[in-house]
Amino acid sequence: MEYTAASFVSRVAGELGPKADELIADVVRCLRREVPELWNDPDLARRTSEGVTENVVGVLRGLQYGIEPNEIEPPAAEMERARRLARRGTPVSVMLRAYRLGQRIVLDRLLAEMPRLTKNAELISAASRWLLATSEYVDHTSEQGVTAYQEERDRRLQWRLSLVNEAGKRVGTTLDIARTTQELADLAIGHFADLVTVDLLDPVVHGGGSPAAGQLVLHRVAQASSARGGQEPTIRLGERHTCPGGSPSARALATGQPSRHTAAPTDPADAFVSHPTRSMLVVPLSARGATLGVARFSRHSNPDLFDDEDLILAQEIAARAAVAIDNARRYTHAHATAVTLQRSLLPRRTAEQSAVDVACRYLPAGAQAGVGGDWYDVIPLSGARVALVVGDVVGHGIHAAATMGRLRSAVRTLADIDLPPEELLTHLDDVVIRLSSEVSADPDVEAPGDIGATCLYAVYDPVDGRCYLARAGHVLPAMVTGDATVELLDLPPGPPLGLGGLPFEAAEVDLPEGSLLALYTDGLVEARDRDIEAGLTLLSHALAQPCASLEAACDAVLEALLPAGRADDDVALLLARTRALGDTQVAAWDVDADPAAVTRARSHATRQLAAWGLEELDFTTELVVSELVTNAIRYGQPPIRLRLIRDRSLLCEVSDASSTTPHLRRARVFDEGGRGLLLVAQLAERWGTRHARQGKTVWAELGEENPAEAEG
Repeated sequence: MEYTAASFVSRVAGELGPKADELIADVVRCLRREVPELWNDPDLARRTSEGVTENVVGVLRGLQYGIEPNEIEPPAAEMERARRLARRGTPVSVMLRAYRLGQRIVLDRLLAEMPRLTKNAELISAASRWLLATSEYVDHTSEQGVTAYQEERDRRLQWRLSLVNEAGKRVGTTLDIARTTQELADLAIGHFADLVTVDLLDPVVHGGGSPAAGQLVLHRVAQASSARGGQEPTIRLGERHTCPGGSPSARALATGQPSRHTAAPTDPADAFVSHPTRSMLVVPLSARGATLGVARFSRHSNPDLFDDEDLILAQEIAARAAVAIDNARRYTHAHATAVTLQRSLLPRRTAEQSAVDVACRYLPAGAQAGVGGDWYDVIPLSGARVALVVGDVVGHGIHAAATMGRLRSAVRTLADIDLPPEELLTHLDDVVIRLSSEVSADPDVEAPGDIGATCLYAVYDPVDGRCYLARAGHVLPAMVTGDATVELLDLPPGPPLGLGGLPFEAAEVDLPEGSLLALYTDGLVEARDRDIEAGLTLLSHALAQPCASLEAACDAVLEALLPAGRADDDVALLLARTRALGDTQVAAWDVDADPAAVTRARSHATRQLAAWGLEELDFTTELVVSELVTNAIRYGQPPIRLRLIRDRSLLCEVSDASSTTPHLRRARVFDEGGRGLLLVAQLAERWGTRHARQGKTVWAELGEENPAEAEG
C-alpha cells in the first residue's frame, strides 16, 4: 500500500492510540520533574493532569483523522489552568515550557513508532517533516493560553490595585486603634480571606512608647470571619496572650518578615475550635521602624491556597493599616497625655466652704477635636464668701491645657487678694496678653498666634445673699429660683481675654437661699447640628427638672444636652446651690472713732463668743479685735464697723472708709509701734485686706483651736 506522508502519520497516530495512557504517563512524569511549579497546588496539579490527557488524546485523534491542527480546539481545562497560573503569579514561561516539553515527548514517540511500521526511509523522512509542520496546534494552544494568562494577570493586577486603593479609603478612617484594626480585618474578609485576626503588642494597646524588642505579650484587638457560626479562634477578642518562640507569629515579630503556610499552625493564637486551616498568611504590622503587632489571614473553606502574590497584597494592605494604627497609637498617647494634664490642672475636689453646695463636671472633646482648655474652680474667699469660676481657652491640645493651668493659677492668685470681679478680669486680660506675646516670640513654637480665652467670675456672699458677676466673652450663666423658674442672667458684655484696652463691668444679683447657679462653657450648648439658642432651651428645660441632688442634676444636664456622651468641644459645668448665714451666725457693731471704743468692741466680742459657746477663743479674739479696731481708729476713717462671723472658723472683720492698705513689717527692738499686725499674723490662721468701692475691710480667720495659742 502506498502511503503519503499524511496518511502514514495518520496510521502512526492510530497505532499509538491504544498506548495513549503510556504516553500520557511519560508526559506527566517529565512535567513533574522539569516543571514542579505545576504540581505545588493540588487543584492545579489535577487540572494539569487533565490538560495533559486531553491534549495528548486530542493530538493523536486529530492526526489519525486528518484534522487540521488549527481546527483542534484546546481543552477548556487548559485555559482555566492558564488563568490559575496567572492568579498564582507563576511566570508565563513555565506554562510555555510545559507545552514544549509535552510536544517534544509526543513527537519523539511518533517518530520512534515510524521505523516499526515501515522501512521506507523517504516516507519516514517526509512524515517527519510533515509532523514538524503540524506544530501549529501547540502554537495555537499556547497562544490561547498566553491570552487567557495575560487577561487574568491584567484582571488580577486591576483587582489588586483597587483593593489597595480601597484599603487606603476604608482602613484608618478614625484615630481609634480598635476600629482601625477591625477595618483591616473586615476589608480582608470581604476579598481574599476566610478568617482574619489582628494582635497588637502590649505597649501599643496601652498607649505607651515604642514596643520593646523581644516583648511578645499580645492583645487580640480585632477578628472577623466570613461565615457566621463557623470556626472561631481559641483566643477571644480582647484577650491577652503570648506566642511561643519559633511560632509563625514570633518569627514575624522578631524578623519583621511575612510568611505563608499550608501546614497546621504551631502558635496557639492560630488554632481554631473546628475546621483546620488550609492556608495562612502571617504578616507583621510595622510602621516607622517599629513592629506593632501581627495580622493573620486564613483560608479554611476557600479551595485556593494563598500564593506569593496574595502574600505581597497582604503586605501592602498591612503596611497601610500599620501606619494608620501607629497614627492612632501616637494620637491616643498624646490625647491621653493632654487629658491627664488637663485633669491634673483641674481641682481634684472643690474646697470646703459654707457658702454654696457645688457639683462639677468636665468632659474632654471627641477624638477629632482633642482636649481643650476648659476649666472650673471654686475658691473660698474672706468673709465666708466664695468665688465661682468657669473659663475656656481657645484651641485644643497640650498647649491649650497648659495655658488653662496658667490662667487658673492666675485667677487663684488674683482671687487671694480679694479683687472685685471686674478688676480681676482686667488683670487676667493683662496676663493673657503677656502669655500671647511670649508665645509669639518663641521660635520653638510652631505656627505661633494669639492666645484667647473667655471667663466668667462670680463672687457670692452668704451673709447678704448677693452675687457679683463679671464675664469676659463668656456665655451667660443660668439661675434657677425656688419655684423652678430658669433665668439667664443678663450680665454686661465683656470682651474675650487677650484683646486689651476694653473695660469689664460687674453685675449684682440677689440669690435667695436655695437658688441654683449654673456656670458652663459653650461646648455644653453649642454643637455642629444645633445652634446656641436651641442649646440654651435644652439647658433651661433640664435645669427646671427636680433632681435628688446636685450630682444628679449635673448628670441630667449632660444627658439632655449630650445624649451620645461625647461633645464636639470641651465641656465644663459647675452647679452651685446657695446657702445663707443667718443672724445666729453673724454679729456686727458700729465702732466710734475713739480709742475708748476699743474696750467696748472687746466686750461685744466676748459676749458674742459666750453666746456661741466659743469661750476658748476669748483671749485670741480680744487681742485681734483690739489690734484691728485700734488700727482702724488710728489710720482709717469712719464709719468703722466690727463684724464676727461664725462659719467653719471664727471670722473677725473690721471695716472703715479709708482705702489705705495696712502692711505687715518687722518692728525693731526699741520701736513703739509696728507690732500689731505681726501679732495678728501670729494669732490668726489667715488674715488680709479686701477693698470695696468705698473703704476696705481687714479680716482675720481664727480657728477654734489655734496653733499659736496652744503653743503660748
